[in-house]
Amino acid sequence: MKDPKNMARIAGVFYLLVFVLGGFALSAGGQFTVRNNPAATAANLLAHETAYRIGWASNLLATVCYVVVTALFYRLFKPASRNVSLSAAFFSLVGCGLGAVSSVLQLAPLVILKSAPYASAFKTEQLQTLAYMFMRLNIDNVAFVFFGFYCLQIGYLILESTFLPRLVGAGMVIAGLGWLTFLWPPLASSLAPYNLAPGILGEGLLTFWLLAAGVNAARWSEQARLEVA
Repeated sequence: MKDPKNMARIAGVFYLLVFVLGGFALSAGGQFTVRNNPAATAANLLAHETAYRIGWASNLLATVCYVVVTALFYRLFKPASRNVSLSAAFFSLVGCGLGAVSSVLQLAPLVILKSAPYASAFKTEQLQTLAYMFMRLNIDNVAFVFFGFYCLQIGYLILESTFLPRLVGAGMVIAGLGWLTFLWPPLASSLAPYNLAPGILGEGLLTFWLLAAGVNAARWSEQARLEVA
């Protein structure tokens, strides 16, 4: 793909899909867990299994879309700095990998609660507690840390580039700082859900700009020639 404006807009489309699918998965997944009540959580999950699976699929698709965004961003921001663009892609792919592992673990409660061998080996209360533990096991919080470093580097690349507004780059830096609150879980818990706002706003601003305007193709090409030279 040689047209940077089209590449930027395609990246914007996939970024928008990340927001839509991820938001749906977040809202769908949160409605099943009854805090500190494994029995009620298990009953809720089994009663709404289809909705739970749809939320799971949405989360997995959001992860796939973010991989596409990562690949496109690597090419898009390579003219600003090849090394930083490669580093950013690494952090993002690690975060996506953790997200994929989290998606696999989110299927474990259904396997535990519906498997006959487990039912014969454990008491009902034990199965419910084990399923509840898997639902509360949130690897996504670790993934947010990697996405935080990713956003910081993308913000830096935008600030160093000549083909996107510096305001968008500043927004991505702020987004990265918001995600990095997950480095210290007690801090993230005390700030929730407000610590999600910088990431949503910063990444949302970049998504909007890519969809609406793309990049300045002439400046991108000029910077690409300088990077090659």
